[in-house]
Amino acid sequence: MSGAALLIAFIILIVVMVVAISKFHIHPFLSIMGVSLLLAIIAGLPLTGIPGVLGAGFSGAFSSLGIVIILGAMIGYFLEKTGAALKMADVVVKTVGQKRPTLAILIMGWIVSIPVFCDSGFVILNPIRKAMVKKTRTSGVAMAVALSAGLYTSHVLIPPTPGPIAAANSLGLSNNLLLVIGVGVLISIPALIAGYFFAKSAGKKIKNTEDMEENAPGESYDELLKKFGKLPSAFEAFAPIVVPILLMAISSILSMAGASGWFTDLFKFLGTPIIALTVGLIISVVSLARAGKMKEFYKLSEETLKTVGPILFVTAAGGVLGRVITEAGIVTYITQNFTFLSKLGILFPFLLAAILKTAQGSSTVAITTTAGIMGLYSAEGGLMASLGLTTPFLAALTVMAIGAGAMTVSHANDSYYWVVTNFGGMKAEDGYKTQTLCTLVMGVVSAIFILLISLIAR
Repeated sequence: MSGAALLIAFIILIVVMVVAISKFHIHPFLSIMGVSLLLAIIAGLPLTGIPGVLGAGFSGAFSSLGIVIILGAMIGYFLEKTGAALKMADVVVKTVGQKRPTLAILIMGWIVSIPVFCDSGFVILNPIRKAMVKKTRTSGVAMAVALSAGLYTSHVLIPPTPGPIAAANSLGLSNNLLLVIGVGVLISIPALIAGYFFAKSAGKKIKNTEDMEENAPGESYDELLKKFGKLPSAFEAFAPIVVPILLMAISSILSMAGASGWFTDLFKFLGTPIIALTVGLIISVVSLARAGKMKEFYKLSEETLKTVGPILFVTAAGGVLGRVITEAGIVTYITQNFTFLSKLGILFPFLLAAILKTAQGSSTVAITTTAGIMGLYSAEGGLMASLGLTTPFLAALTVMAIGAGAMTVSHANDSYYWVVTNFGGMKAEDGYKTQTLCTLVMGVVSAIFILLISLIAR
């Protein structure tokens, strides 16, 4: 099969995949792998060669990515257990000031979610949010939405969160993570601004249980921090995140300067994502030991592997689908017959990720699947090439476009939606007016900003 019939078959199979995941609750790994196999057969690939194509796509996605995701997730778990996440929150509150609690909780969420999953981050920081609401008499809804917005922004845009780091690898940016992090921070700005003003607006219109029970008992902000015990220093708290970024930055600067010698080789080694994150992990383990919690090291490591396992397999499945799409010639047909798609440019991955996110709920699945379909930015005749996204910077912007799409929108089929509404003391119907609408606004604002930058960068 080839041409229009193959394209129609591909579209039908994508719909089948989405329905299988969202309606029949078939695991994304099985759904994506099943669709990949069917597409390979329908496309007429040699039967004896199909296993090789599937294996190549799977192993290609796993190459170096698995270690990076595991290391990043472990750092997040240790930050949570040692109280470093709470210390970072405390530093933000003192820096921004308690007179601006909504802004403080927004920034707090944005920082904490760089290594920590947004769901876990909301649970970790929710007691602080509630204590700040009580102390400052700020709208509980505004604070819940702002915290959610801050967490969600870095969750979909900034490595080493699994989704963005998987997308960077799938697009061929595994050695340019600093670029992806930098662009992620840049794109975070309009998303955070949109989230902040939306939260302030929502707080004036909607009330949660905290707003209705102003005198409800609860721990104060200071009592909460004391109850947790001795927290690590600010340096210890931020070091597992900051040090790896600095190492990658130094490596990139030395490479661009054309430096050579043992000093350059040393920092190029330390600046590779795997080694840089290993250094961050070692720092976090030292903090765990200083907190007297090394007996929990094995348990935390095991929990990390259980958490990232499904993500790794879904990411690899996305790589398989991307490889089959390329081998089947679908990209070549689209390039030759649908030139209007090239005009969509960077909006194409945004729209694809948004469709997948809205349909099946998981941002990580939407990111990894879309990135797998897009393929390497350096591949001749690939989808990235057909859209004109063939430079490292445009590829990094594509990661952001995928992340922005995977933000649009969070509703009832998304576990994060229920975390925010339940812990935020809101009714389910209010969740649509806050969490769902806020993620729509943030996603669209981010997409517009990304589009403008892509037009300038060409």
